[in-house]
This record gives sequence, C-alpha cells and structure tokens, in this order.
Amino acid sequence: MEEKSSIFTATHGVMTVEVGVISGELELRTTCDDEGALTLAITYVGAEEWYTLPGEHYRLHDPRDHEVVHRMLVTVLERP
Repeated sequence: MEEKSSIFTATHGVMTVEVGVISGELELRTTCDDEGALTLAITYVGAEEWYTLPGEHYRLHDPRDHEVVHRMLVTVLERP
C-alpha cells in the first residue's frame, strides 16, 4: 500500500462528506493498494481528524498512476 500527502491552500473550499465545505490550509492524503483501490482523505493542516471526499470506490487501472492522480487532485482542489 502506498500513501501520498500534500499540503495546499483551498481558497474556495473542498466538499467533505462529514462536515461540508472546508477551506484554508489543507492536507490531502491519498492511499492506493496493489489492486488500484484509491482512498481520499483531507484535513486542516495540524488537525487530527480526517474527512472523506465525496464519491466511493475509486480505482486506478494501474496503481503506478497513483502519483499522477494525487498531483492532479491537489492541483484541482487548489485552483482559485
């Protein structure tokens, strides 16, 4: 299992399942297993509680694409 984490600033906010929209300095964590199952979680930088991004059953065709997909998600979530 591989985990990636990135810190970014979301000025317009990011929707979460648990608390709705959060914004500010956030950390995105993506985890991908050997079969390509991808999980997405987000938190405020320095916080302990992680939130789920909407959607279910994310799967990569090839687990080697994890890095690229993680960077794309950060870029999209950080957009002004």
